[in-house]
Amino acid sequence: MKQASLKLNSYTRSTSMVNSVINKRLFAIMVWCLIVLALCYALFLGNMVFNILERKTFEADARTISNEIGNLELQYLSASNKIDLALAESLGFKEIKAKFATRKTLGSIGFSKNEL
Repeated sequence: MKQASLKLNSYTRSTSMVNSVINKRLFAIMVWCLIVLALCYALFLGNMVFNILERKTFEADARTISNEIGNLELQYLSASNKIDLALAESLGFKEIKAKFATRKTLGSIGFSKNEL
């Protein structure tokens, strides 16, 4: 009986040493995972902030370009209102009478016997 209790005590000591080693490794793994997750969080948060600032810059650029387009449209409309027949003639354009090509109707075309 004494031998069995000694054996049991030695077995429990060895298992407690193994358990403490496993617990230390598990703790180290969990700490490293926590560090990696914290770094990923900081990276994602930094990227989101950078993207938000970039989007605001693009929106400001889009407003500027939209204003420039409006100004160019206004210039185009004012220039197109100045164009008339007198300006075209002063630039060398001439008004001509248009000639259109017409088709004969199918009934007016005569078919000979050898065509088909």
